Amino acid sequence: LGDPDLVLDGIVGISGRGSLRPAAAALVEANTAPIVAIDTPSGVDPDTGVVDGPAVTAALTVTFGARKPVHVLAPARCGRVELVDIGLDLPPADLVAVEPAELGAIWPVPGPDDDKYSQGVVGIVAGSAQYPGAGVLCTGAAVAATSGMVRYVGSAAAEVLARFPEVVAAPTFDAAARAQAWVVGPGGGTDAQAEKTLRDVLATDLPVLVDADGLTILARNPSLVRGRSAPTLLTPHAGEFARLTGSDPHPDRVVAARRLAAQWQVHVLLKGRATLIARPDGHTFVNDAGGSWASTAGAGDLLAGIVGALMSSGMPVDLAAAAGARAHALAANLAARGESGESAGTAPVSASSIAEYLRAAVRILRTHASES
Repeated sequence: LGDPDLVLDGIVGISGRGSLRPAAAALVEANTAPIVAIDTPSGVDPDTGVVDGPAVTAALTVTFGARKPVHVLAPARCGRVELVDIGLDLPPADLVAVEPAELGAIWPVPGPDDDKYSQGVVGIVAGSAQYPGAGVLCTGAAVAATSGMVRYVGSAAAEVLARFPEVVAAPTFDAAARAQAWVVGPGGGTDAQAEKTLRDVLATDLPVLVDADGLTILARNPSLVRGRSAPTLLTPHAGEFARLTGSDPHPDRVVAARRLAAQWQVHVLLKGRATLIARPDGHTFVNDAGGSWASTAGAGDLLAGIVGALMSSGMPVDLAAAAGARAHALAANLAARGESGESAGTAPVSASSIAEYLRAAVRILRTHASES
């Protein structure tokens, strides 16, 4: 290669599979110049983003006609992605990234005739004596996400109300008034009482989001959710997914999420840098977080609260999950960079700091909608 200022990667095309062969791998390893990949970085699977050996890491990927799955499933390998329109007549995509303006346009805004009930009442069953913080984080995120009403059920009521006095608390699910959607599981435990509460929540005719400890209970007893007629959303990370299904979602996370959604007839939100939201019919949304700042304890509790609040507003489950994932990721990026933006550097992030930026994230999404 000599001593180039820039290298174009066209080693293999979009149908290429597997890692780089030795001669190509040696060239890539010796190179120190920035690489621009043509369509996809060579050695990275174009459909799954998986790397199983030597591969290109591009500073920029220029792709033609349409974005490919690799661009969202392996963003660290692709770098910045630029799409060049070459006039292709394309079929509907089976992996869809929703634009910020689209999400901002559907985020609930109070109308002239709305009240706290008509905007959506979400019930949160979360937290325990051992993990009261899960209840605080999940409930607080629901409070920040919409302008309706939040009910809390659990033993962490004192801690929740100390932070969020607008929440209406009840000691048990049986004692709680009606909601329009429920979130159950974060920090709630996996004992017999927790299983009974999960069973009671799933017996309703309302949309239900099951997370964390609730997923552990479902892994033991899938019949609790299979065949349920009302919408159900499961929100596992990779380890929880493996407990639910008996297998790791890698290497093809898209296929794995779709398979679980179809077999159990539920919606599945598979967490990760690229979060996937699969419907039972196979349609899948994807959200690239733009970073891994949300990989911190308690961040999943926040996501459950945001999505649950959107579900209670009447938003379809898949769109609520896609919008919640986008706002959650944006809040994490804002927390890392602060008000001054990326040029000022980043700082460590915790779930509490992400929660502080949730309203700012929603405001940014709405601003995109108003400007489009």
